[in-house]
Amino acid sequence: MNGCSWEKLLVVRFGSLGDIIHTLPAVATIKYNFPKLHIAWVIEPRWRPILEENPFIDEILEFDRGDWRRAWSTIRLLRHRRFDAAIDFQGLIKSALVARLSGADHVMGFHRSQLRERWAALLYSEQVGATALHVVDRNLQFAAAIGASQPLVVFPIGPGVPEGELPAGQFILAAPFSGWRAKEWPLERYEELGELVRRRLDCPLVLNASWEWRDKVPRLRDCWWHFSSVNGLIHATRRATAVVGTDSGPLHLAAALGKPGVAIFGPTDPRRNGPYTDRMIVLRSPSARTTYKRLRSYHPSMLEIGVQEVFDALLRALASVNSAGGASE
Repeated sequence: MNGCSWEKLLVVRFGSLGDIIHTLPAVATIKYNFPKLHIAWVIEPRWRPILEENPFIDEILEFDRGDWRRAWSTIRLLRHRRFDAAIDFQGLIKSALVARLSGADHVMGFHRSQLRERWAALLYSEQVGATALHVVDRNLQFAAAIGASQPLVVFPIGPGVPEGELPAGQFILAAPFSGWRAKEWPLERYEELGELVRRRLDCPLVLNASWEWRDKVPRLRDCWWHFSSVNGLIHATRRATAVVGTDSGPLHLAAALGKPGVAIFGPTDPRRNGPYTDRMIVLRSPSARTTYKRLRSYHPSMLEIGVQEVFDALLRALASVNSAGGASE
């Protein structure tokens, strides 16, 4: 496999937010090493704002799984593009199928032993084994396997747009919801954290959630709910003084934007899925045991992380950034 002989490359990574962000450096590396290579990224419509204005991507194609007519139209468009190669960074049967249906000469993905859905490997013409632990580094190894030997670790993120109401001044941002309940920290603890943030830092704790949560969330004392799409989340994160989060897309977005803060981890391994930055403090109970089962209740290890522990870590993260010359925008 050698990308220098290709003219067109298709990247398949539909979602979700954190996984897309963790793929950005690999794609930037490929473009950096092969600047004449036309790179198209097929993605779910809701995540498109992440890729907008990315200088390492030539084309963004939307794949709407909820509308089979639009999805099939995208498949026809992919076949018309005549890609030399397609890389499935997602590792699912649905993403591998789109890569295969694109008609690309080379359809590549990670080795079947490293896939969430191993049957996806049957649709690949080539497989790449990765030895790195963190997902970002694994994706970079994939880029190296096709000849992109000079890594470029950057996270180009779209600008976002203002949505919903935000405080006029400084605020701490948190996103309490994630892909599944086991990775979350109880909502009532954000209420306690909000009281500490207001009293000790003299600013509000803003809780971001998608619009679908607007009529479902409880009122929390000392917390400011902010509802938005991904565009609004990007804007809010850029404005935030610091971020508190769990293993979820908003946390990885904050890390990519260079924000300081606290990452609360439990069942998932921060060595593999943690924030890819040195500006965040990771908290994880010593008793935590790694599992990626999508359980519908809080993982016990998440309950072992106390509010005061999170607030103290937030103070350390802010102090570290202040001593280094300020937070990133």
